[in-house]
Amino acid sequence: MQQVDFLVIGTGIAGLTYAYKMASRYPDKKVLILTKADAEETNTKYAQGGVAVVRDWQNDSFEKHIEDTLIAGDGLCNEKVVEIVVKDGPERIQELIDLGANFDKEESGDYKLGKEGGHSESRIIHHKDITGWEMERTLLNAVAGMSNIEIINHCFVVDIITQHHLGYLVTKATPDIECYGVYALNQKTNDIETILAKTTYLATGGNGQVYRTTTNPAIATGDGVAMVYRAKGRIENMEFIQFHPTALYEPGLRGQAFLITEAVRGDGGILRNKKGEAFMARYDERKDLAPRDIVARAIDNEMKTEGTEHVWLDCRHMDQEKFIEHFPNIYEKCKSIGIDVSKDMIPVAPAAHYSCGGIKVDEWGQTSIKNLYAVGECSSTGLHGANRLASNSLLEAMVFAHRCFLHVSHKVDNNLLSEHPTRKLNIPAWNAMGTSTPKELILITQSLKELQQVMSDYVGIVRNNIRLERAIKRIDLLWEETEQLYKTSTLSPNILELRNLITVGYLIVKGAIFRKESRGLNYNTDYPYKSKLIQNIVL
Repeated sequence: MQQVDFLVIGTGIAGLTYAYKMASRYPDKKVLILTKADAEETNTKYAQGGVAVVRDWQNDSFEKHIEDTLIAGDGLCNEKVVEIVVKDGPERIQELIDLGANFDKEESGDYKLGKEGGHSESRIIHHKDITGWEMERTLLNAVAGMSNIEIINHCFVVDIITQHHLGYLVTKATPDIECYGVYALNQKTNDIETILAKTTYLATGGNGQVYRTTTNPAIATGDGVAMVYRAKGRIENMEFIQFHPTALYEPGLRGQAFLITEAVRGDGGILRNKKGEAFMARYDERKDLAPRDIVARAIDNEMKTEGTEHVWLDCRHMDQEKFIEHFPNIYEKCKSIGIDVSKDMIPVAPAAHYSCGGIKVDEWGQTSIKNLYAVGECSSTGLHGANRLASNSLLEAMVFAHRCFLHVSHKVDNNLLSEHPTRKLNIPAWNAMGTSTPKELILITQSLKELQQVMSDYVGIVRNNIRLERAIKRIDLLWEETEQLYKTSTLSPNILELRNLITVGYLIVKGAIFRKESRGLNYNTDYPYKSKLIQNIVL
């Protein structure tokens, strides 16, 4: 059993920003970071486009960024949170620059500002087409210099420890559910370790792997959301899954698809259908720079109408020297599969990209469980509403990491966190009695394929009630089979991820069933119009 002051789950921008700030403020206290893969393998790493932040004060303003965010969110944004994130953004990005992050600059020395769908002005600060990688690099370097931060790689968090593990009945109606720490599978020793902490901070990322094709890495299995749901914490708006309109189409691909950032369209790329028509004008006056939900549905409709598996992104007319400078990785990826962007159009199709819902938190990142915080894609702050505005996610992670840092610091400075209250509790060790190694891994791999197929076919960009009812029945069966396997098996990352993905799939479908309207990313042909407004759906 290990006890620490501050426990952080996840090494993306949300986790590392908070960990660095806590360790800097309290050099005598220990910050422990757990990650189930290598520290640099995160959703942050794969963010291409950049960070939306107001810097051009002549043409842009906080008011414009706020309005763009609210329009994209389709009536479900928390306006107070939107204002907080937009107005805190410049200071947070400057902190990262001060730590050594390199963003692209004009010859004048001003930062280059890109434009993406849904934005009325150019405000995307970026590092070529690997902005997330650059931010991740900067924060990992900063954290490496802190002697009171320990990172444990390949340590898979199994569950949050609450009163439930002390033998008490805990339900969603239980007042003051409290987090004492986590059980975690150390993949190097195969032991389940008990890690106790005064505060636990979840930065576990997204859940794109619940779909057959996603821009997310293999680690994006919704672990934080599933753990909090099992611990009877509040989850909201899981039905709002954003499909990125332009993932590179490669025949037969399952899993992670290569992302073609929206910034390519911001620089002039044009979507075309099988006939070569620039079709977006038929769907929205903003054409190729409409918000992502509109563009993804338009592409989906063109593909179904023409009977194709992709559309085309035309960059042939663009300045090729500038294209290679701004999008070197996209250029090289296309080149590697025989596509010359100066002569050939790029085949693209939508892929699962971002979860706008998640663990319900307040404006300080607090979950409904005491001493448990959640930030980044695993959380639902109210910023994104029914559809995330492009490049607002990295901004949200930085702002809310800082707000959690302020909130926890206040508690520490005012002695509002008792000195390891967990010492007074008889936290049991993990009990693995009666379990054995699964004899057939196909029981896990096939269930995962079934889940991804169900979610992709029935709970994708366009939904209807018959598909949703069929999906929930199949997910219920998968849940029963997997729970039985989980109870009788020694734990492994494979079975833990499957269990978490099934829970996430269930939450997405349940949210979609309860939302009897088409709004933002939840488009249901049985409810083609918005209702008066169904508020946040909390599960």
